[in-house]
Amino acid sequence: MAERRDPSGERQLNAVRERLRSLYLGTSRKAVRFQITMAIIDVAIIAFFLAGPYFGGGRIYLIVDYAIAVVIAFELGARALIASNLRRWLTRPMTWVDTAILATLLFPATFSNFAFLRAFRVWSLGQSKVFALLIKRAGYGEWEEVIRACINFLTFLFLVTGFVYTVFFYHQAGVEGFVDALYFTVATITTTGFGDITLPGTLGKLTSIVTMIFGISFFVRLAQAIVRPHKVVFPCPQCGLQRHDADAVHCKACGHVLNIPDEGS
Repeated sequence: MAERRDPSGERQLNAVRERLRSLYLGTSRKAVRFQITMAIIDVAIIAFFLAGPYFGGGRIYLIVDYAIAVVIAFELGARALIASNLRRWLTRPMTWVDTAILATLLFPATFSNFAFLRAFRVWSLGQSKVFALLIKRAGYGEWEEVIRACINFLTFLFLVTGFVYTVFFYHQAGVEGFVDALYFTVATITTTGFGDITLPGTLGKLTSIVTMIFGISFFVRLAQAIVRPHKVVFPCPQCGLQRHDADAVHCKACGHVLNIPDEGS
């Protein structure tokens, strides 16, 4: 005999799913506040990672550590619940990143502290439509590309610094280890190469190579976004040119008449 489903339980589950979906994916005032709160939590987790050496693995450290683990576990469950395709969600890189972070928080004595990977969440927020909406509401719409380039560069800077700190300098007391990691990362990205701080072994050389290749790319991209005149992304229906002046009437490539949306400011 086939098992009968509980319609009331299924309705409650669907209601919870829709509620979570509106908070995580919506653009309402309540949804924006919720997403900003989650971003603040991400920043707080990063701050906890930086302050980790001061706690020394004591009781306070473990309490905060497991509290963060509960938050991440709840968020993973919520995102799994609102996913339209669970299999596709399981293959997303951010899902694996959060799962790895959860493992390091649940077993702090076994795994290294990789909480710096939460910087990916700040990057993800910077690429969202809600972030663009907030920038436009604040009156900085023309600086959107520059702000995104800054977020991309700072995210990469922090990820590399966090990795170098965790793998090579975490044993140092206080902030000296993190400052050394940051100093090495900035010197490598800018190709200054003072050579007073180097990473030992094959892993250190590979880390330096990856940092130089990707770091200079993000750095140049940021410089271009700052120096280049402001343009809007509006594909020309005739030739496909993507970027135009905000007040452009005709496409510079083919002369086609454009109709770029303007808020009138």
